Amino acid sequence: MITGAQAMIKGLQEQNVDIVFGYPGATICPFYDELAKVKDSISHILVRQEQNAGHMASGYARRTGRVGVCVVTSGPGATNLITGIATAYMDSIPIVAITGQVPSELLGRDVFQEVDITGACAPFIKHSYLVKKVQDIPRIIREAFHIASTGRPGPVLIDVPSDVQNQVFEYKDPGEVNIPGYKPSISGNIKQIKKVAKEINGVKKPLICAGGGVFSSGAQELVKQLSRMAKIPVVTTLMGRSVLSTDDEDNIGMIGQFGHAAANYALNNTDLLIIIGARVGDRAVQAPDKVEEKSRTIHIDIDPAEIGKNMTPTVPLVGDIKHILEKLLEENPVADSDDWLATLRALEKEESALTIQPRESTIGPRRLMMELGSQLDENAYVVADVGQNQIWAAKYIQVRKGRYLTSGGLGTMGYSVPAGAGVMFADRNQQTVVICGDGSFQMTMNELSTIKEHNLNLKIVLLNNRRLGMVNEIQKNAYTEGPFAVHLPETPDFGKLADAYGIANRCISDEKDIEEAISEMLSYNGPYLLECRVDPDESTMKQ
Repeated sequence: MITGAQAMIKGLQEQNVDIVFGYPGATICPFYDELAKVKDSISHILVRQEQNAGHMASGYARRTGRVGVCVVTSGPGATNLITGIATAYMDSIPIVAITGQVPSELLGRDVFQEVDITGACAPFIKHSYLVKKVQDIPRIIREAFHIASTGRPGPVLIDVPSDVQNQVFEYKDPGEVNIPGYKPSISGNIKQIKKVAKEINGVKKPLICAGGGVFSSGAQELVKQLSRMAKIPVVTTLMGRSVLSTDDEDNIGMIGQFGHAAANYALNNTDLLIIIGARVGDRAVQAPDKVEEKSRTIHIDIDPAEIGKNMTPTVPLVGDIKHILEKLLEENPVADSDDWLATLRALEKEESALTIQPRESTIGPRRLMMELGSQLDENAYVVADVGQNQIWAAKYIQVRKGRYLTSGGLGTMGYSVPAGAGVMFADRNQQTVVICGDGSFQMTMNELSTIKEHNLNLKIVLLNNRRLGMVNEIQKNAYTEGPFAVHLPETPDFGKLADAYGIANRCISDEKDIEEAISEMLSYNGPYLLECRVDPDESTMKQ
């Protein structure tokens, strides 16, 4: 006989969970009491705010390819976690979120710290459970991990009333997961795969658009093989950045409103667009109807709901990207694209060679990012926040065999610091650099405490322009009243703040200091904050 809380721990152990990120409270205490008994096998990381438990689980999942786990209490603990859940949902990140809940007999009576968290999360979660019978816990945990990690990955919520955690029952193995109606298509239709090969053969201006789904499938190398074999250049969405090394000659760059000119030229002039694991979102493809008019399209995605949602494909192909590309490569498709490749490579090279004007008394973000990229290890992880810093990092940091991570779908400010910590909790030897603005940093800077507590070797590059930079730029360019409610005049002294946490730091405002400051930061053993003073009027659209 075991308790519900013990069954929860047993379920996590069966899934080989080695770390959970959380914040305890009264309704989740039975679980925490059992977690304390297995702390040698399942580590617990106490975050400083519940939202960050979701982001750390996200960073962990993206580094390992496994399901990240976060645990919080009911009421405000659960509602604080909502942004972390929604962020994971929009970017298809597999996490399991466990929340405590008020006792079963009090549900629906508006008692202390009760919220309908399963109802609140319904629009932006892959699946959720409210556990009503303690006997269901083993099955639910097994199903939750299966759902989170299969098909299109995403977050799953398990809400467990405190009395259910304390109830005793006879444990029975639930057996293999078998969920009626949930059978994600994996292999892809072979006839459709052959159609794709025929579309590629002999085409003059083909283009691969790679999105974040390529990483979910672990198909980066296969995309590269297809590009080489079939002679197809590659552009990426923001979430697909780093599918190919940024210095790969067939990587034309990032598309979209803030993308590379060469990449957008390729998108607007292709005659066969092959979309792989991307949503065709508005920031990536602003006028999908115009692309449709000029080009035949192929859309490969494991989620059938994404195919045809924003662009009607000529050849839709549902299935796991890795499986599909393996089969497609067997068809040996080859385009007639030598002239097209030469044109795009020349445009990309010309764009990369544009002169960056020096800045006076401030740090030029492009120069900063390029120098940072040149000094990073080839397998480094770059975790960017949201806003101008996100775009500068995506466009100008060289990422070779590592990853570029960010919040793409929801655009969650404050994501980078906890997500970067999650990457390092997954692998303490993974060189990881966080890029953030002063606005986004102030949303989650309380996690400096967690970072220092565990002495993570995390590097934080803080771009300080005393503005909400992206909104400032948008208001300046598109609205009659200009910038409003975006100034941060009382930004704290970030050096003193870092000192208060015992974190090494430095502030630079002269471009001649960039190279040496980055070298100092990267060579330091322990957490480090590098503050870079940036002109408030610095634009993402100009060199």
